[in-house]
Amino acid sequence: MHDWRASSIDDESTRSLMSAAAVLHVTGARPNFPKAAPVIRALDQQGVNQRLVHTGQHYDERMSEVFFRQLGLPEPDVNLGVGSGSHARQTADAMTGLETLMTETAPAVTVVYGDVNSALAAALVSAKLGIPVAHVEAGLRSFDRSMPEEINRIVVDHVSDLLFATSHDAVAHLGNEGIAAEKIHLVGNPMIDTLLANLDRFDVTGIRTALALPDKYLVATLHRPGNVDDTADVIGLVKAMHAVADQIPVILPLHPRGRRHLEDAGLLSHRALRVVEPLGYLEFLGLVRGAVAVVTDSGGVQEETTMLGTPCLTLRPNTERPITITHGTNRLVTQAALADTVASTIAAGPPASRRTPPLWDGAAGERIADVLTELLR
Repeated sequence: MHDWRASSIDDESTRSLMSAAAVLHVTGARPNFPKAAPVIRALDQQGVNQRLVHTGQHYDERMSEVFFRQLGLPEPDVNLGVGSGSHARQTADAMTGLETLMTETAPAVTVVYGDVNSALAAALVSAKLGIPVAHVEAGLRSFDRSMPEEINRIVVDHVSDLLFATSHDAVAHLGNEGIAAEKIHLVGNPMIDTLLANLDRFDVTGIRTALALPDKYLVATLHRPGNVDDTADVIGLVKAMHAVADQIPVILPLHPRGRRHLEDAGLLSHRALRVVEPLGYLEFLGLVRGAVAVVTDSGGVQEETTMLGTPCLTLRPNTERPITITHGTNRLVTQAALADTVASTIAAGPPASRRTPPLWDGAAGERIADVLTELLR
């Protein structure tokens, strides 16, 4: 991996490596990697020249490098090393590095993923340089602009030239915002491609044994600002999670964001609630697959539980992925209602049947690659 932080590309090997990039993929955070993997693989099978940039928004090995190994992603050609910081600082640092890189290497198209700050930075820089932007996971809307991710989604979609949507509701949102129909492509969900390709590798027994878990346990993931930033919200969340742990052991792979607030509020004081470091992709989904239920505020987990059939309780007032409610196992829940909802979910057991969202069939990466290849022609 090239560690690139300078104001210009003065390493001759890096310059040569990047100079012929037809497709430039920009990733930066944990949710990007399972979305990018099937697209990169499908383009490689079509012989397309491509390069991968990692902004370093998530820089911890457990949040980043382990995904490259487990998902068979190529090592990034460039790492911008932007690290953590405020939204403005992180986005600005990524934009500065990407502008120099794109100016000197002139990719034919930039592909961005999801709603993280890295996607926003890459889309803005590309658009200003006249480089076409392709947005994978376009059109998702929570209609809650207090979420930083919602601002990112809207801006990225409106500067993009190709918009790859995972669901019909996403297509409708884009149309309602005046985006031309010929730019929009309903392709399915590339993150589900990755899940289906690795389904046999999700070792429920192995991860349960490694973490010394009982047969029945609940998984939680919590990191959204609406849950972990405000002191009153954090206190309420800890109280709600303790009420859940009164019923069933809880295992919580805890994102660095908000960890101190949760711990300061007494999260770890309940003997049946256990916090562990973030897990690799395979280990985490093995954990989720074997769980009685999942409590989360993550968008991606809502989709993964939909495909795995694990009951999902989303601790948010809204979701940008309503298809996980209409076609999956997801339900929105408040802090006040969480304990009772967990109790009823445990009593009901796993769903007897569920519908799979349209085109969530493992071939989204190939559909995206076909559109990109046509653009390059």
